[in-house]
Amino acid sequence: MSNTSRFRGRALLGIATAAALAATSACSTGNEPAPAAGGGGASNAAGKCIIGMTQINQTAAFFTQMNEGAQEAAKEAGCELTIANANNDSAKQNSDIENFVTQGVTGLIVVAIDVNGVLPAVKAARQKGIKVAAIDAKLEEGSIDTFVGVDNEKAGAEAAKWMVDKGLVKGKKYGVVDAKNSFIQNQREDSFRKAIDAAGAVYTQSVSGDNVQEKGATAAQNLVTAQPDLDFIYTTGEPATVGAVSAIGGSGKTKIVGWDLTREVIGGIDSGAVTAVIQQDPKQEGVDAVKELKAVLGGAAPKGFIDVPITIVTKENVDPYRKIFP
Repeated sequence: MSNTSRFRGRALLGIATAAALAATSACSTGNEPAPAAGGGGASNAAGKCIIGMTQINQTAAFFTQMNEGAQEAAKEAGCELTIANANNDSAKQNSDIENFVTQGVTGLIVVAIDVNGVLPAVKAARQKGIKVAAIDAKLEEGSIDTFVGVDNEKAGAEAAKWMVDKGLVKGKKYGVVDAKNSFIQNQREDSFRKAIDAAGAVYTQSVSGDNVQEKGATAAQNLVTAQPDLDFIYTTGEPATVGAVSAIGGSGKTKIVGWDLTREVIGGIDSGAVTAVIQQDPKQEGVDAVKELKAVLGGAAPKGFIDVPITIVTKENVDPYRKIFP
C-alpha cells in the first residue's frame, strides 16, 4: 500500500481525483492502498458518504472482522468505503489519513496504532470538515466526533475482578505478554495488574510481542522459559494470546487469561490451556462506526461514545463462537 507523488499540476490533479472517486466501490475488499494524494477535500463531495478507513493491519482476525462489519454496513448505507492497511506503521497511518483528506472523503474511521501520533493528521481532517469516528483506541477528547469500542481500562479491571471472584489470584504467580507499542493494550495491562496485585497476585515480568503473532509466540516462550513456575499468563491482545497458546500448549501448570478469540484460542480453551478470554465484537464496531458517520453526515448529532460491551468467554460459554471462528 504505497503513497504516490504529491502534485503534478492542477489539471492532472483534478483528473486523478475524479478517477479515484469514480473507481471507489460501495465497499472495498479491505486490501486497497490508501488513495493517492492529489487534491480536493470534503467540500468537493458535500452531502455524500465517502469514508476512508485506516486499519492497523490485515493479519489479525480482530481487524479483518472489523473490516467486514464496516464493508457490510457501507454497502447497506450506500456509502463508499476504502480501507488502507497501515501494516503496524504509525508513519504510514498518518500518511494514509493525509491521502484520504486530499482525496476528498467526507468521513474517516481511525483504528489508531498510536493515539497521540495520529492526532495531527486527524485534527487536520476535522479542520477540513471531515467527520471522524475512532474504533477500539480512543483519541484525545474533542479530536473526533465519536468513539466506538470498549472502555479498555474498565474492561481490564472487569477481567481482574472476574479472576478474583473465581479465586484465581491470591498467591498466584503471573507474567504478561503485551504490546508496548499499543496504547490500548497498555491500558488493559495497567488496570488488570493494579487490581490483581492488590488482591494478592505475584507479578514477575512483562514481555512485548509488538502486536504481531510470531513475536507474541516468541515472547511467550521467553517468558515461560524465564519463569517456568507461572500460574497464569495475561495476554493483552489477539497476537499475544495466539502466541501464548502456541508457546505453552495445554498440558502444563501455566494457564492463559487474555484478550480476543480466534480458532486457535478456542482450541486452547478446549485443551485447558486458556482459562478465559475477554472478547469484544469487532464486526459490530465496524458496523456501528459506519452507521454513525452516515447519520452524522446526514445531520444527526454525534453520539460521542458508542459502548461495545465485552464478554468473558470460558469453556462454559464458548460454543456460540465456534461458528464465528471455524
